[in-house]
Parts: sequence; C-alpha cells; structure tokens
Amino acid sequence: MNKNSLLVELFVEELPPKALKKLGDAFAGVLRDQLVAQGLAEAGSVLTSYASPRRLAAHITHVADRAADKAVSQKLMPVAVGLDASGQPTPALLKRLGALGADASAVPGLKRAMDGKAEALFYESTAKGATLAEGLQKALAEAIAKLPIPKVMSYQLETGCELPGWTSVSFVRPAHGLVALHGDAVVPVEALGLKAGRETHGHRFEAAVDPVVLRDANSYALQMQEDGAVIASFEARRAEIARQLAAAAVTVGGGSVPIQDEALLDEVTALVERPNVLVCSFEREFLEVPQECLILTMKANQKYFPLLDASGRLTNRFLVVSNISPDDASAVIGGNERVVRPRLADAKFFFDQDRKKSLASRVESLGKVVYHNKLGTQGERVERVMRIARGIADKLGGASLAAHATQAAQLAKADLVTDMVGEFPELQGIMGRYYAQHDGLDASVADAIEDHYKPRFAGDELPRNSVGLVVALADKLETLVGMFGIGNLPTGDRDPFALRRHALGVIRMLIEKDLPLGLDALLQETAAQFGGIAGFESSRATGELQDFILDRLAGSLREQGASAQEVEAVLAPRPQRLGEVPKLLAAVRAFAALPAAAALAAANKRIGNILKKAPEADAHVSELLLQEPAEKALHAAMAQVVPAANAQFEAGDYTASLQTLAALREPVDAFFDGVMVNAEQADLRLNRLGLLMSLHAAMNRVAQLERLAV
Repeated sequence: MNKNSLLVELFVEELPPKALKKLGDAFAGVLRDQLVAQGLAEAGSVLTSYASPRRLAAHITHVADRAADKAVSQKLMPVAVGLDASGQPTPALLKRLGALGADASAVPGLKRAMDGKAEALFYESTAKGATLAEGLQKALAEAIAKLPIPKVMSYQLETGCELPGWTSVSFVRPAHGLVALHGDAVVPVEALGLKAGRETHGHRFEAAVDPVVLRDANSYALQMQEDGAVIASFEARRAEIARQLAAAAVTVGGGSVPIQDEALLDEVTALVERPNVLVCSFEREFLEVPQECLILTMKANQKYFPLLDASGRLTNRFLVVSNISPDDASAVIGGNERVVRPRLADAKFFFDQDRKKSLASRVESLGKVVYHNKLGTQGERVERVMRIARGIADKLGGASLAAHATQAAQLAKADLVTDMVGEFPELQGIMGRYYAQHDGLDASVADAIEDHYKPRFAGDELPRNSVGLVVALADKLETLVGMFGIGNLPTGDRDPFALRRHALGVIRMLIEKDLPLGLDALLQETAAQFGGIAGFESSRATGELQDFILDRLAGSLREQGASAQEVEAVLAPRPQRLGEVPKLLAAVRAFAALPAAAALAAANKRIGNILKKAPEADAHVSELLLQEPAEKALHAAMAQVVPAANAQFEAGDYTASLQTLAALREPVDAFFDGVMVNAEQADLRLNRLGLLMSLHAAMNRVAQLERLAV
C-alpha cells in the first residue's frame, strides 16, 4: 500500500463570486469524506481546499493507492432452511452461494451463529479494497453531485464524447480541465466529460507559462503562484487583499482606513486570482451627498473599498482590487475613476431632487403603494402604526412624547417613495433622517425615522431615543399582529416578512428598556387597529402570537445560558411584563442553587397534581379543622413566611422572596409524611386542600417551581 498526497482540481470558467467559498469548501470536504469512508484516506488526513474564480481544488494528505482488504460476514439464511435433516445443503442454500460466487465446497466452512431466536448460516469472505482510481471516481462524482450550486448551466461537449456538439453536461459553469495527481502519478478518472491529467491553466493574462504542468500534488500551490500567477487558496488570497488594503490606506495618510465589510472582502476575493490594490479618487463635491449613499454605490455596484478618515468620515479616496498588475497602473486607476463618477453623480442628483419635496408632502403617495394584498397599502399601514405609537407613547411619556412619536410614525415610511431609496432600498430610514433634518424637524423625530427599523439583526443597537423606541415597537407590533391575524405565519425554512426577527426586536426593547407595558395588552390594542379587514382573526393575532413571542424569548434565554427547566419555570405563568423576566430568571437560578430547592420543587409538583384532581377545593383554611401536628405546623410556618415573601415580591425582590419561601421545606416535608390529604371526612379533606392551594399560590408567584423538579 503506497500512501501519498492527492490533488484534484476542476478548471472551469468564472464561478459565481458570492458562492465561491461554499463551493470550494463543499467540493473538498465531500471528496475527503468519501475517500475516508472507502478506507483510502486516513481519518487524520489533512485537507486543504482551494477556490479561485476559475478553479476548485482539494489537497489531501496520506491517501493510499489501494484500500485495505476487509473481512465480510454475510448472513445467508436460517440453518433449518439451508440444511436438510442429514446436514446436506438445500437447493436454496446452493442458489444463494452461487449468487455470491461460491459453490457447495464452501458449505463446510459456513459459520453458525444465533440470529435472534434461530440459528443462522453466515458466509465469511474477504472483500478486496478499492483502488484509488475506483474510489476517487466515486468520490469525485459524489463531490460534484453535492455541490451547493446556486444555478446549474447546461452546455455541450465538443470532444471526448459520443456526439460532439450534442452531448450535454450540467454544471455551475463550463468545465475545461481536470487534474488528479497521487504524488507525481496521474490518477485515471473522468468527470464532466473530462479525463484527468496534470495540466492546468494559471492567470488569464499574467501566467508565466501556459499550460502549467504540475510536477506532483504537493507542488500545486507553489507552482500556481510562481508559474500561474494565481494564489489558489481562498483564505491566503483574502489575507493578501486585507494586507494590501491596509498598506494602501497607510500611503494615503491622515489616519485613513478602508471600510470594514467582511461580505465585500469575500466577494472581491472571489473575483480576483492575483490581487493588486490601487488607490483612486473622486471629486470632493460629491462628499456633499450623505456618505451612506456614496459608500453603498461604491460597494454594491463597483466592489470598491471606500476610505474613511480618523473620525469615520468618508474621504474622496477609495481602493480598487485589480486582477492585473501592469508596470504603469495609471490606465487602470483612470478607468475605475471614470466608471465611478457617473454613479456618484446619480446619487447626487437623486439627493438634490429628493430635497425639493418635504417628507410630509410624500405621505399621500404611500396610499398608492401596496403593502400586502390583504392588509392594504403602505398609507393604511402608516395610519395603524401612528395609532399604535400614540397609544404606547401615552403610557410611557405623556402628550409630548405622543406628539413626536405620532409625527415620526407618520413620516417613517415617506422615504420609500423618494428617488434615492427607489434606487438603493438599503437606505430606507437612513435617507428619511437626512430629509427630515433638511425639513427642519425635531432631532428626536429625525432620528426616530432612521431608528424605527432597529434592531435590524442580532446584536444591532436599539433606537437611540424614546421617540424611536416607541415607533420601532409600534412598527414591529403592527407587522407581527397583521401577519398573524391573516394567517401569514413563518414556516420552518421560510420567513419572508422576518417575523422571527421582529419578535426578537420587540422582546429586546421590552426587556432592555424595562418598559412598563404588558404583552397581552399591547397585542390586544394593536389587533384593535385592524378592525374591518376581511380574514383577520384576533385570536391568531393575540393568543398564537403571544405563544410565538414567548417561544422566541425562551430560545434567547437558553442561548444566554439558562437551563430549559429554569426558562420553563419563569415563562410557564406567561409573564406580561417582559422587563421583569431577567429578574425572575435570576431569582429562579439563585433558588435552584439552594439545598432546599429540589425538595420544594418536587413537593410543588406533587401539590399541583393533587389540586388537579380536586376541582372543588378553594384557598379557605379553618384553624379549627387543623388536627394533625404537621398540618398545624405548616399553617403556622406559612403564617410567618408567606406574608414576608409576598412583601418582598411586591417590592420586586424576587430572589429574596423565593429564598424566604425556602424556609418551608421542613414543614412541607413533615406535612406529606404525617398527613393524609384525601381524608374520608369531607370538611377535613377540603380544609387540607385549601391549605395546599394557599401554599401552591404563594410558592408560584415568582415562577412555576414544579418545572425545576427532575
């Protein structure tokens, strides 16, 4: 068995840049996994994936030229079926052996073993290990089949097929070369109508030699860089681009830094094979346009890296990652500057034109923009958000906050009908803030127009002021209630209206700002704004939606380190003030650490089960009917402990309240040891049930402690 490194490369036309990294990782990963599964590669074999605009490749160490032989034991049939009374093979057994390439001479060597309740015959043989050519052919087919291809192309083969010009192949892009080297030997495999060899191609314009003839598997990366002018590794190329960007920014001076955008860096890495970063510039007059517009057009349309100064403001310099390195780069720099200028001019034109009309004058146009075919126009939606925002603001800050929140809600969507947002939808809210400032509106209103979309993603900041908080909450509640009301719910893999994200946004605002708002009341008041809409069901918009929000909250709390039992204990009573949840959870976690916690949780669960079977019980307790010492002791202990725990609960000290209740452990244990709850005498039974009901109510004010029981 000869072990050596294996290299496989597919040389193709330019691959889709946004999918390149996934394609490279998937191709190499499946290839390695398949070879390991066939015994051709070791579990500890080192995998290196390569991906450039025109190639997918994998380098795997410690790959054998043939897999080890394997002992195989195959069940044939029960002994009673395979052998007759004299121990001779039956026709059925001989037929089965023949199918395996054996004959009657193999019968004496068959193994007998119990298979369930019956004894069976087993044929033991040795299966030869696959050759590398066989195994790699299978692995290569599997790797190609499992590629996460965003969109397949079909093209016709011109050579090496039965019907040149007619034989079709489907792949992400037309493939023109296949390399398969085990050490320095070519592995004879085929894929996509190509036969493996050792030749590939380097940079389209700057390769030192063409084709590049690979010496062996281990020389791939070095030869591609030296002979082919290609940095084949995606990660190495990405790191080189980042290094060049930083170095170029230093040459500009003034504390300049390239904008940080990981997605853009990944995409540019997928567009070049030999990066060369160049410094370009544009006219300073364009800096009068909001920098978000200029940055977006340079990033999205041109894949440029804008340069920011030390204070984070956009400069009139930007960086280009070129795929060529001419001795004189002035033509490349000039070409990119000419290309970006019309884009910036368009942004300036849109900005100047938009400011000729106020945001308030644009609100009427929202009545012509369809929001949802069942929920009406954006204009109707704005009216609902205004009413919801006014109601929330009245509770939180009175008339002044309500006035500002109502105005911000009215104008929050007005920038959707501006030219700038029409061209760059990503700027919605951001441009609204600039236009509100131009209109002379209050700063809190302008900020709220931008901030009402926040938090836009996990970890995003919350709105910066109370007006923005109110409008953001109203906007998200309107979306959630509206979509749930018409039954437009998220599924396992689809959430087109981002309802999960909106729910988490509502949760974060209620909790992190500790807003004194009840969840059920918020949903009910929001649902009331949808009156008259056909097909809208309030039960879905309140009950089901509340379950959905609490389920999102449960997941968030578990991600933050709380156990499932602790989360269930806190959320089972369906708390309405979500701002209280962190304090409730902290109290439960502190209680769970007490020595008495397990016993009290178990007792609480037992009490709950007893009360479920006693619907006639109420919380009334007569001291005259307390007969057993244990029930008298429990009643006396509750008389001392429960009022103190209730006072601490009302004061918001939930941790102290639960710790106070922990003192009831011994009298509760003694009660269950010494008292028959379901006494035959009805008045005694009801009195004891009343005592347990009072205890159950006192112990579950903070959380359902029975959820902590193992």
